[in-house]
Amino acid sequence: MQQVTNNILMIRPVSFRMNEQTAVNNYYQKVLESLTPETVQFKALQEFDDFVEKLQAKGVNVIVVNDTKATDTPDSIFPNNWVSFHQNGDVGLYPMFAENRRFERREDILDTLESEGFEINNVIDYTSAEAEGLFLEGTGSLLLDRVNQKAYCALSPRADEDLFIEFCEDFEYTPVSFVAYQTVNEERLPIYHTNVMMCLAEEFAVICLECIDDKKERKNVLRHLKEDGKEVIAISEAQVTNFAGNMLQVVGENNKRYLVMSKSAYESLNKHQIVSIEKHCEIMHSSLDTIEACGGGSARCMMAEVFLPKSN
Repeated sequence: MQQVTNNILMIRPVSFRMNEQTAVNNYYQKVLESLTPETVQFKALQEFDDFVEKLQAKGVNVIVVNDTKATDTPDSIFPNNWVSFHQNGDVGLYPMFAENRRFERREDILDTLESEGFEINNVIDYTSAEAEGLFLEGTGSLLLDRVNQKAYCALSPRADEDLFIEFCEDFEYTPVSFVAYQTVNEERLPIYHTNVMMCLAEEFAVICLECIDDKKERKNVLRHLKEDGKEVIAISEAQVTNFAGNMLQVVGENNKRYLVMSKSAYESLNKHQIVSIEKHCEIMHSSLDTIEACGGGSARCMMAEVFLPKSN
């Protein structure tokens, strides 16, 4: 099994804005009152295109699909929440907390991947859980160690424990669950997605340990990471606010590894953390200020990794 891939699916936005339906439990979103909706979309599109260009320049195979104006999907730029792709040809479809995010699940996107030569053998669909008010938002909620078959999950209103266990049974992963918190108006509230405070690469993990308030849970997460030989690079809660946890390791030209993040994430890291990461791979960063402010998500959320087998 591979932990990293050269193939990334990204969705080009057509009506990006702050999604009022997700803002209820995504405390990273901000209203940019000085900008018109048109300006927000324009800036987000610019950031998206620049980001794709940088990835492609490193030799990453980026499959870009345009969003559609047929549905109101302000968060379509974050496809990793509704779908996951696996090496055996399985595809996971996930139940989404925000009603308008459910329209992001488009069958034609899967058709596009098949037309690119990827094989889809089986679709495992968890979306019926939406009717019961239960959610598990793809690789936003699920941090997958594909090599060691472990799934890390920060439980929250958008990551239901029973659904997480069901996923682990279906995909044969060992579950490692915990609750990660952030301070909002002096109150400790659950972080909405695991991938905001944690990133798993081949040889290392970037994680905000101080978000895991329960000492036993923190110890358990560390134990799993260390027994799999991962170097643990700790980040602070303040760095999480700058999306330093929202990173993804990808494969570029000549099998070279890159850790991809936003400019704000990179600028929040200290020298020691940068050195620790660069021991393993090069860092690639891109400015995503508008997308981060309005969307409350960053570089990792924008990239859905495609591990599907290719038909020759």
